[in-house]
Amino acid sequence: MQDTESSRTESSRTAPLAPVPFDPASTPDWIGPLDRAAGPLYAQILAALEDAVARGVLRPGERLPTQRALAEQLQVDLTTVTRAYSEARHRGLIDAVTGRGSFIPGGSGAAVPALDLSMLMPPPPRGLSLGALVERGLASLLARSNADVLMAYHIGPGAAPDRLAATQWLEPALGAVDPRRVVITPGTQPALAALLSMLAEPGEVILAEPETYPGFLAASAALHLTVAPVACDAQGLEPEALARACETLKPRALYVQPTIQNPTTRTMPPARRHEIAAVASAYRLTVIEDDPYSRLIDQPALALAALLPESAYHVATLAKCLTPGLRTAFVTVPQREDPERLAAALRALTLMPAPLMSALATRWIATGTATHLLGAIRREARERQHLARALLPAGSHAHPDGLHVWQPLPARWDSARLIEAARRQGLGIMPAEAFSVDGTARQAVRIALGAVADRARLAEALGGLAALIEGKEERSGARG
Repeated sequence: MQDTESSRTESSRTAPLAPVPFDPASTPDWIGPLDRAAGPLYAQILAALEDAVARGVLRPGERLPTQRALAEQLQVDLTTVTRAYSEARHRGLIDAVTGRGSFIPGGSGAAVPALDLSMLMPPPPRGLSLGALVERGLASLLARSNADVLMAYHIGPGAAPDRLAATQWLEPALGAVDPRRVVITPGTQPALAALLSMLAEPGEVILAEPETYPGFLAASAALHLTVAPVACDAQGLEPEALARACETLKPRALYVQPTIQNPTTRTMPPARRHEIAAVASAYRLTVIEDDPYSRLIDQPALALAALLPESAYHVATLAKCLTPGLRTAFVTVPQREDPERLAAALRALTLMPAPLMSALATRWIATGTATHLLGAIRREARERQHLARALLPAGSHAHPDGLHVWQPLPARWDSARLIEAARRQGLGIMPAEAFSVDGTARQAVRIALGAVADRARLAEALGGLAALIEGKEERSGARG
């Protein structure tokens, strides 16, 4: 069914756009006037709902107006509100209960925490509107491109302009790279699944840090690969431990995150990177370097792939330093590798990246929008790390430019119990078990700082979690 809101917008392009009629006396206090000139109305409703949840205007368990009632109050089509509520359910902002209506999660029977410290994503950039950047970027892109071409199938490692833009984006950490070595992918997850399927057969060994990215663990499990942990110290992988693992396990590859490691936040200093590269070279070990965070650092250390151009794959997503919505990651293959091989493996999984999103990412890089957005995200991330240092208990680990904190727990807490106690208070966090390679994770949790939109609400969440960890609340539930 065609959204009549879209039809109205199409038919009114030649006439001035007027604000939607607004009656403050009959409209919920979490939403203000809508304006057809400001973009799709459903998106404005969704944004207002998301903001109200983040600011606590809408509390866990609170019931929302019915779709029909809200449509009448806002003087918009029912399909507009239906679309907004549907997307809100998809994002976990609301729960729908048959016969009762829609509610904010976190109340009785709700499953989603109101304050999400579990999802690792960039914080909202203060002073910038992502919606406005997307709108301007697409307008600029469509003014210079053929829409029919952008909306067609694009099979292969990527369009030449996209691959060139990728090398410009990667240069601070990777150095100068031939664009023909780059493959454009629809995010890190399919890239890792494709690489693992290329490099190893079921039952073969992939080495990794003891706690690592759950998406890598999920892809390895789906492919029936054996993941073996390599010991780490404060500087990252231990070279001697890596050498022993190569001797005894005969691994097919090493998966590693040298910069702001997820979840522990460790960052390998340059000297350690050279040591790890020397071991990998000596054992002819293929390296998959997952590098989502280097661009958050003003002057990142040289990537492992720059030290191992013949044997390392470098994977860099835009999801953690710009926005997950671009669904774009860049994989740089070793010098002697044919990028078509990876492109073929990706086709079996996802066919292709969305050409429109790849082109938008390229446009943002070319015009400087990506760098401008990155700067705003860096500043906000640093402010949030400052909050975390001030509010969380002593002993936490973090990088000053990172998006998360690794928080060890005192002996009184078992991480599973803490997760449940935090959930009862409307807080979502990730336990160490989610990252463990061998199931023997430490008692710790990962705290993500970007998903809570409002900084004041983030401070409230961090303060509440700190009180819980320190035993100031939920004491009875903390004892073993």
